[in-house]
Amino acid sequence: MTSLLVTGANRGIGFHIAASALAKGWSVFGSVRTAAQAQELETSLPGVTPLIFDVTDASAVRATAEAFDGPLDILINNAGIIGPERQSTLDMDFEGFARTLEINTLGPLAVSQAFLPALRRAQSGRILSISSQMSWMGYDKSDRIAYRASKAALNKVMQGLAADLKPAGISVCVIDPGWVATDMGGSAADNDPADVGAGVVALAAGLSLQGTGRFYKWTGEERPF
Repeated sequence: MTSLLVTGANRGIGFHIAASALAKGWSVFGSVRTAAQAQELETSLPGVTPLIFDVTDASAVRATAEAFDGPLDILINNAGIIGPERQSTLDMDFEGFARTLEINTLGPLAVSQAFLPALRRAQSGRILSISSQMSWMGYDKSDRIAYRASKAALNKVMQGLAADLKPAGISVCVIDPGWVATDMGGSAADNDPADVGAGVVALAAGLSLQGTGRFYKWTGEERPF
C-alpha cells in the first residue's frame, strides 16, 4: 500500500491532499502542530494518522521521523504561511520575513532530511513541495515579497535536493497550486481546494526520476521557474 505524509494536513490544500489519498486507499499520515488539531483531524478525516510537530521545531521533527517505522513512499511539504502584514521592500517586518523563510523554506528541507531514512526504505521515494506561481522569477511584482521570496528559495532548495537524491532513486519536485480558495487564498480564488488536492496526489502517484527537479502546475503541466 502506498504511504503518504502531508504536512499541514488539518486545513486547506493539505486537508484535501489527505482526503484524496485516503480515497485511493493509501496509508495517510498528516502533520499538525497540536494535540487538539490532531483530534480534529481524526474526527474530520477518519483513517488519517496524525503526527504532531511544528515544521520549525527541528527536534520534534527528528523525533517523529525516528519513531516512524516502515517505508514512506511520498512526502508532501504543504505547511506554509503567507507572511507578515508588512512585507514590502520599502516597509518590511524583518522578524516576520525571517519567520516566513523559516516555515516556507527551511521547514520543508528539515522535514525532508528527517524523513529521508523512511523514504529510502521505499521502492521509489518521492518528495513534493507546495510552492506558488508567485515565486516565478518572470514576475516583477513586489507585493507579498516575503512570501514570494520564501517560495522562490524553496524552489531552489528543492531543485538542489533533487540533484542530490537522484542517485538514490528519490524524485523531488515543486508544485504551483494556483490561486486556491482556502483561508490563505480567500473565497474569490480560481481553484477549488479539493480539485487541487486531487491533482497533487495524481502528480505524486506519477512522479518518477524522469520528472525530478522540475516545477509543475497542479494540473500536471511543467512550468518555468
